[in-house]
Amino acid sequence: MKNNKMVRAKLLRVIMLMHAIIGLPYTVMGLSMSYYMMSCPAAEQIVTNTVNNALRADPTLAAGLIRMLFHDCFIEGCDASILLDSTKDNTAEKDSPANLSLRGYEIIDDAKKKIEATCPGVVSCADIIAMAARDAVFSANGPYYQIPKGRFDGKRSKIEDTRNLPSPFLNASQLIQTFGQRGFTPQDVVALSGAHTLGVARCSSFKARLTTPDSSMDSSFVNTLTKTCSAGDNAEQPFDATRNNFDNAYFNALQRKSGVLFSDQTLFNTPATRNIVNGYAFNQAKFFFDFQMAMQKMSNLDVKLGSQGDVRKNCRILN
Repeated sequence: MKNNKMVRAKLLRVIMLMHAIIGLPYTVMGLSMSYYMMSCPAAEQIVTNTVNNALRADPTLAAGLIRMLFHDCFIEGCDASILLDSTKDNTAEKDSPANLSLRGYEIIDDAKKKIEATCPGVVSCADIIAMAARDAVFSANGPYYQIPKGRFDGKRSKIEDTRNLPSPFLNASQLIQTFGQRGFTPQDVVALSGAHTLGVARCSSFKARLTTPDSSMDSSFVNTLTKTCSAGDNAEQPFDATRNNFDNAYFNALQRKSGVLFSDQTLFNTPATRNIVNGYAFNQAKFFFDFQMAMQKMSNLDVKLGSQGDVRKNCRILN
């Protein structure tokens, strides 16, 4: 039985890979699958090897790389603004309270250093983030998806812009509205939320739910979260039982009223999104396919092209 499950899992990943190679519905003028074919053909393999090596040493970093892409793209577009360090004259996005728990910067730095040694001044930090997030998903046994390259790095990174990041306290209607303003559908919202199948949440992001627990929370799960928070605001709670494995366990948890964040559980509690949650809980292949489509869309959000940006030599500072 175990061998059969492994065979089915491998077959599923092959099917997802074929879908990713055959179809890329969310393309942007100026980006290309073969963008670095002549100028830096080793770029993708360097990123993949760097990510895989890092995740073998610390699998928990997969969640960090995926979250980094989201926190980058949702602000000024996919332009690596999240990587810029603050200066004496400017407090950057990465120093916002919403971004202080981001992880994986050293992986991007490592990939960039290796690429610069091979083909200097060619590959953008924005493309490296997008490729690293894709490789993190696949490394954690999730779907593989192709992304076009050619993003340029942005020249702006300001802490005040992070106010546009969705809060963990938003309800489903607010999430749909917030994401909808950037071209995402309710299905995209639920699929992207499925990235929470990896990683953890800190007590500070869900402790407010424990003061007045409601019927949308399983009573035993309330006890679990309460115990977690007894260790302080920085105590961590996995989103589901398989924190380092990309699967549909997150949606099963929502069905059991065991969503960690309010913005998680609201997806099951709200009629507009409940059927999507149920569909993904029942059919992991459907979740994988929709997730890769949504991630392709996210990776192409408001990209910078030509004079709108440049290619940084060091991802942490402007040229």
